[in-house]
Amino acid sequence: MATTNDTETASPSITLYTNHGCPFAHRAHIAIKELRLPYDEVLIDLGKPREEWYLKINPRGLVPSLKYNGEIITESAVVTQFLTDAHPSHLAPASNAPGGALRRARIAFFVDAWSTKVQPNVMGLMRNADPSTAEEKTTELVAVIGKEIEPLLEDAKPYFGGSDKVTLAEALVASFVIRLYAFGRGGVLPESLPGQLDALPNFSRWARTLQQTESVTYIWDEKKNIEGMRAMMEKMRKVKA
Repeated sequence: MATTNDTETASPSITLYTNHGCPFAHRAHIAIKELRLPYDEVLIDLGKPREEWYLKINPRGLVPSLKYNGEIITESAVVTQFLTDAHPSHLAPASNAPGGALRRARIAFFVDAWSTKVQPNVMGLMRNADPSTAEEKTTELVAVIGKEIEPLLEDAKPYFGGSDKVTLAEALVASFVIRLYAFGRGGVLPESLPGQLDALPNFSRWARTLQQTESVTYIWDEKKNIEGMRAMMEKMRKVKA
């Protein structure tokens, strides 16, 4: 059983079906670590067709899937949100707590900005097979982060919304952020990317914090993730070609 820390109260029975190379599954790991919940872990090989037993758990074959006291919950944002709601903590206040609904709305807007504005540009950069346009697309990505994300991190201290602890915003976005820097350093994405991101003061300060946060890094293997992403991108580009 994987453990994240001792917990003083009776813990639920949790099994997390996951893959440490998947940024979506990584979301659930961050939440579980922050909530100090013990759990069993089943690693799913995403490099081969899913076995029948797993498709019975999650017909889509994706990770993460969560078995929580016998109930199955799927989709990374849903799993992470469920854990946050089931275990009130610093991740997000309850909706009916004073200021809770507004706080959760701010987090939701931030996560939506990343998911709908930034992530499509990240995927476009990853799929790009034309080296002559790589720098242009990198600049476009950083410009979107500067427009959509940078202003929302003005009050990060050091985490979203002035929090001194990880929030649901980090749980849902941090896994993607650390990969931008790692893939730039590793040459999977243009090597100019980390430097361009560092020109955004709020974002870069927040990103440095994420890269030093235990709940974000405890399953993170940078070298292995770089190698895996390089192989995946080669396949993506071949399919596009």
